[in-house]
Amino acid sequence: MAATTDRLQRLIADEIGECCEEDVERRLDELDALAERASTDRRDRDRRTMAALGSETRHRIARLLATADGALCVCELQPLVDVSESAVSHALSDLVDAGLVSRDRRGKWRYYESTSRAERVLAALDATRER
Repeated sequence: MAATTDRLQRLIADEIGECCEEDVERRLDELDALAERASTDRRDRDRRTMAALGSETRHRIARLLATADGALCVCELQPLVDVSESAVSHALSDLVDAGLVSRDRRGKWRYYESTSRAERVLAALDATRER
């Protein structure tokens, strides 16, 4: 910890001209408050969301569902992503777990639809993509 506070003390001194123990303590308190605001619960869900989009198949399915005019069945998605039906089902399960896709059973069929979270995440990616 001493090396961490030594570096922090040098940083603060560079920023404000000089640094005392109270300056370091104040900055550490500010950093603790920052860590509190970036709660673990949100970070875990965010990581699951981003990991779910890390696979080409899951990303493609998320895009298809976000673009579709309603829910689609696995048998409708499978020809669009050109992987096995079981691979599509597994990918959909991961997307549901990540909160990007909702699942609805209608009789013996399961339908999947994009969530507003998925649509917002994909829109943010589109909006920040370099041209």
